[in-house]
Amino acid sequence: MKKSTHLLFSLALIAITLNACTAIPLNGVAMLNQTASTATPGNEANPPVMTAAPPVLLTPQPGGPAAIYGTFTYSNDIIEDYYVEQTVALLDMTGFITRDLEWELPVDSQVLGYLDLDTENNVGKYTLSLPVVPAGILNDVDYDNQAEPGVQIFVVGYSPNLTGGPFSEGDDRSLGWATYLASTITDTENNDEVIGGKLVVWSPDDQQSFPSGFGADGRLFTSDDPAAPLPAGYSVVDLDMTPFGISRELSEEMALYEPSDVAVKDFSSLSYLEAYDEMYKFVSQNYAFTDIAGKAPNWIALNNRVRPKVEQAEAEQNDLAYFLALFEFVNAFEDGHVSLNGGDYFWQLYGAQAGGGLGLGVRELDNGKVIVNFVGAGSPADTEGVELGAEITKVRDKPVGQAIAEIQPLFGPYSTDFGYRYDQVLFLLRDQVGADITFSYKNPGGSEKSATLTTIPEGDSITYNYIPYRVRQNVLPVEYELLDSGVGYIRINSNYDDLNLLIRIFERALKTFEENSAPGVIIDMRANFGGAPLGLAGFLHDQEIVMGQLEYFSEKTGKFEPEGIPDKIYPNQEQYRFDKIVLLVDMACFSACEIESYGFSQVPGVVVMGEHPTAGVEAEVARGQIKLPEGFSMQVPTGRYKLPNGSIFLEGVGVQPNVKLPITTESVLSADDPGLQAAIAEILK
Repeated sequence: MKKSTHLLFSLALIAITLNACTAIPLNGVAMLNQTASTATPGNEANPPVMTAAPPVLLTPQPGGPAAIYGTFTYSNDIIEDYYVEQTVALLDMTGFITRDLEWELPVDSQVLGYLDLDTENNVGKYTLSLPVVPAGILNDVDYDNQAEPGVQIFVVGYSPNLTGGPFSEGDDRSLGWATYLASTITDTENNDEVIGGKLVVWSPDDQQSFPSGFGADGRLFTSDDPAAPLPAGYSVVDLDMTPFGISRELSEEMALYEPSDVAVKDFSSLSYLEAYDEMYKFVSQNYAFTDIAGKAPNWIALNNRVRPKVEQAEAEQNDLAYFLALFEFVNAFEDGHVSLNGGDYFWQLYGAQAGGGLGLGVRELDNGKVIVNFVGAGSPADTEGVELGAEITKVRDKPVGQAIAEIQPLFGPYSTDFGYRYDQVLFLLRDQVGADITFSYKNPGGSEKSATLTTIPEGDSITYNYIPYRVRQNVLPVEYELLDSGVGYIRINSNYDDLNLLIRIFERALKTFEENSAPGVIIDMRANFGGAPLGLAGFLHDQEIVMGQLEYFSEKTGKFEPEGIPDKIYPNQEQYRFDKIVLLVDMACFSACEIESYGFSQVPGVVVMGEHPTAGVEAEVARGQIKLPEGFSMQVPTGRYKLPNGSIFLEGVGVQPNVKLPITTESVLSADDPGLQAAIAEILK
């Protein structure tokens, strides 16, 4: 079941699947806007009989369990990154019985249980007391062509609270069936079919039957299932036994399972070469764009180039050489989601190639000129007399445009040409400490001069223009204020925080602006590294917004297959309207931030403003987390989104501004925020 958290990752997403940055949804039920594989109905000719189970008409039956308890372990930390209000729940499985991905879990049938999450050791313990009479849906699943009341069928699953009350309802609804940290095991390669684990079944009397096996088709709740009598009251059915086992202890233990596709791929205990080979096998097959020309590297050539370096690193037991081989591997991609965490080894590489600067920060303008917008006090550039606003004309005796084009920046890989170009400019005047850099410049109103300066260990000049450094630390995920102009201003600092708090503050901002009759609202998504998209545009639009269709590689078919229904943003129950809305974006809006921004951009009348589009880094990464020897880790996206026309959703493109903010000498030297000022002017004009 997929809860309506609008969590796709982007960074992360668990498609209960987990989704992403893209991305991930990490709850035991399926996210409403999450995608899950389309399944075929269990028995079209003989569908299960479903009737509501009014508690007043049912008599409590003696015997059977009164409580469920259990433990689970998890390797993927997404649940602790995003959720604060943790719980498990007894979840009706009618959605699976009918193979209906959009079946909405009734609130009456939900029973919550206490969850103790040990985030230090990635272990959870839970207890859940069963009601005397549950309020789920009765399903006749013995397929004997006799009309019978049937039984109520439940799974125990992870079900954190995202927004609103503690139950899945309203804007926090759940659809489909539980697959993540659930008491059943599902096959992600086969439409999330249940293949093992345990179910909680309640029978109104001792005249009902329940499947005792999967039948010839290997699928549960289909017409070929053998059936056996079931006692009245509660039973725990063990699907891993043949025939299925039935237990009725007063307190039953039921483990919850992390799906294997979501689990971190841990190769850290292997040798360098063994870990590399396992990583290469997984990545070359499952990389989200492995079959997209221009996105995937030349796998054979890349492997032939990198693998011998890994072999040599292993022979020498040289961990730095191992890191450099892996660094070469990840930088063969044109994808900002591909990354390698090498800890101090990266900074050794950075220091050797770019740790020295001249105290000069520069920006490239729309007209191609390169302008100094930062001069470090006491730096070599300051001593030389380079002024703010100076134009750099040559670097290393080459015209500045040519010099930029030859730079290989270290902060990659990159999904877009504009992102790559921006970082080339960042590294234009960087080198190892103690290197001489010759350049020519013209101070404002002055003539061209040349200088040869020696780099010193300084980082202020590069961080001044490095957009990710604008990410604010130790702040709320959402901040808002009524500006002096009366315009409402919301800044979404991060989608990677307490999601419940994020949604509540965002809605509170809208209420405040509406109560104060704000002439318009500015939504600032700049410098937001992503996390989990929440479909916040649902507060501003009363129509569904269709997003991308999630696809994953299938080992069974050998190609990428759609998983579930296309992602959607659903209208929220509470709606807010403003005469004008401006969305501010930049190239440091990554992954889930881009999905969120796309949703806002589809609200009628919204004006998108920015110097650049968003980063164009969009895929689902939760299933592509890899651990390697020496404490190294790698991330590779494995889920991709496609639009109805078959094109890739956002990756390499980003959310495009309707109004491009000019990059001029005035804007790069401004002490104010030109983008914010332009947005205010747009609303008030």
